[in-house]
Amino acid sequence: MSVLILGATSPIARAVCHEYAADGHSVYLAARDVEEAERIAADVAIRFDVDAVGGPFDALDFDNHGEFVANVETAVGPITVALIAFGDMGDQHASEEDFASAKRVIDVNYTGAASVCEAIADAMLERGAGSIIGISSVAGERGRKSNYFYGSAKGAFTLYLQGLRNRLFEQGIHVMTVKLGFVDTRMTFGMETAIPVATPQQAAQAIVHAQERGENELYYPRFWKGIMGVIKAIPEGLFKRLSL
Repeated sequence: MSVLILGATSPIARAVCHEYAADGHSVYLAARDVEEAERIAADVAIRFDVDAVGGPFDALDFDNHGEFVANVETAVGPITVALIAFGDMGDQHASEEDFASAKRVIDVNYTGAASVCEAIADAMLERGAGSIIGISSVAGERGRKSNYFYGSAKGAFTLYLQGLRNRLFEQGIHVMTVKLGFVDTRMTFGMETAIPVATPQQAAQAIVHAQERGENELYYPRFWKGIMGVIKAIPEGLFKRLSL
């Protein structure tokens, strides 16, 4: 079994990698920071005694995502699990001032993610097996003035994954959407909140267990499903007056 980790330098991606490597699976770690991806791969290979390869991945290089997937399979064999863990929260204020900034947020979090998912799906369809895990966010559940470019991109990715799941189900391919709440990563560093923050290790264990059970959707921490249910139920007339 070979596992592809995209956005491999993030704490959650590394923790997921460790979970699969501990079970003896080969891993391919890809990221924009090639040196860091290769360093992580070397550590994983020694730590878990598995085949681990690090390499470059550019979410915005849409034209070459198919070639990228083919190269991964040449290096570590057919991809059985792919984790889409990259993302860019961007800067909401900068995006409001300059749409080029907003476009990057949209292209990384949605267009690039959908593009590489299609390339992975094409490879898995040839075998009629595989699992695609897309990390989205609870930010995509309802538009808020504090991060509506990021939230809308994640919301689009969530909807895309739902459609992809519907398309690939009869072909024997599993697609799982992970909607993350507050996890201790660079995106939440310094954030003040009364809501408990999960560790990357806890999130990784939940993601891997849910994938192995064939779940369609995972909120993590799981209580976020209830929180978002309440937030989505707030009438728009009231919601637009809230400072969220």
